[in-house]
Amino acid sequence: MNSDGKKKPFRKPKPSSAGPVLGPVKPGLQVRAAAAKILAAVVDRKLPLDGALDNEHGNPAYKALNEGDRALVRAILNATLRHLPRIDAAISRLLESPLPEGARALHHVLAVAAAQILYLDVPDHAAVDLAVEQSNQDPRNRRFAKLVNAVLRRLGREKEEVLAEIRNIPVMPEWFLQRLEKAYGKEKAQSISDAQLEPAAIDLTVKADAQSWAERLGGFTLPTGGVRLAAFEGSIPSLEGFAEGAWWVQDAAASIPAQLFGDLTGKRVADLCAAPGGKTAQLVFAGGDVTAVEQSENRIKRLRANLDRLGLSAETVASDLTKYEPVELFDAILLDAPCSSTGTTRRHPDVLWAKGPADIAKLAVLQERLLRHALTLLKPGGTIVFSNCSLDPTEGEEVAARVLSDTPMVARVAIDAKRWPGLESAISPLGEFRTTPDMLEVPSGFAGGLDGFYAVVMRRVA
Repeated sequence: MNSDGKKKPFRKPKPSSAGPVLGPVKPGLQVRAAAAKILAAVVDRKLPLDGALDNEHGNPAYKALNEGDRALVRAILNATLRHLPRIDAAISRLLESPLPEGARALHHVLAVAAAQILYLDVPDHAAVDLAVEQSNQDPRNRRFAKLVNAVLRRLGREKEEVLAEIRNIPVMPEWFLQRLEKAYGKEKAQSISDAQLEPAAIDLTVKADAQSWAERLGGFTLPTGGVRLAAFEGSIPSLEGFAEGAWWVQDAAASIPAQLFGDLTGKRVADLCAAPGGKTAQLVFAGGDVTAVEQSENRIKRLRANLDRLGLSAETVASDLTKYEPVELFDAILLDAPCSSTGTTRRHPDVLWAKGPADIAKLAVLQERLLRHALTLLKPGGTIVFSNCSLDPTEGEEVAARVLSDTPMVARVAIDAKRWPGLESAISPLGEFRTTPDMLEVPSGFAGGLDGFYAVVMRRVA
């Protein structure tokens, strides 16, 4: 009442600036929201997926989840990024008109849900319901909630028809597929693209007796001398041999460059850009007196920890490689240079969405700079192996060709294909290694393929 005793007139309460009062969060909603946010970070902001999924420093929405929910986020993102061109085509097929300009958040909600419906063992109704709830919770997408519901329900009903229509769409971005076609031809490029959908294998480099370890761990021996495991439940550290350092995880292709030196007994060896240490371990085990150089002190710590587990030791140096000047020159140098990592898309499907042509060009310039400096650290008569895990010749063959063409002090040493039975097709006419993800046939029940890798052997002749 007013001070004069009369009733106050009724006034409708003003809307709260804090927004609507929300009820309990639907189970699974935070997982889908985290997946959509991280997808946006990768595709729109070009941020690496590994960084977003880091348990300590990653995306806050991801870090807020328990381990089971984090695993689901990873599965959703891997499926989405591996199939993104096909998912985009499926969504476009079901829209009467393209999404509005600036509706990227809506696109990511649809893409995450479509990945679950088309490629994951998630009930369709759950994917639809949570995508609609996501839209209603986001002021940018709220007005599209009915559209999200209609598109995704139809996708569920027409799933098999849609999958048939999109199955021949390459899963790599158009810009990169064109580069592959130019380098390898259309048929080979399509084969490489298809291989991205194959699960990445777990390969081990063993200290000794690969056949015995293959039998003990239920794997088979590789042409590289390592062991490939079948899919298994549990963690890598739980496997026999891990604790005692009998082996380490290393993709078959990544194990090749260090093997190109042969016996290193009594030789001073440098592993440049050395972390996380798999190649360093190979060089030490081959008998080398190894100096591992890495710019990041944190990465050096990780390398030391890995060597400690394996019972191996190497001198470690934290230094910018372009400024590194050893007291004594080396007999052998491994330069596994920073690259676009486009050969690792089975393991890292974000790479092709987080990088572009400008990144490849920039990295090729850096690689050439590092290679030319590395040659100045090599003794006359010494050997250097230059390698990286890019599929693009701009970062591999072309860098090596320029250096070889204008550096009289160095010559290419052709790799003998006969020494690599099972991988003969990976040796180029010039005698350089070039693996692609569609190579390497395996026994039934095992994941096939290997990472894309380039390696060339050079010798300082003066």
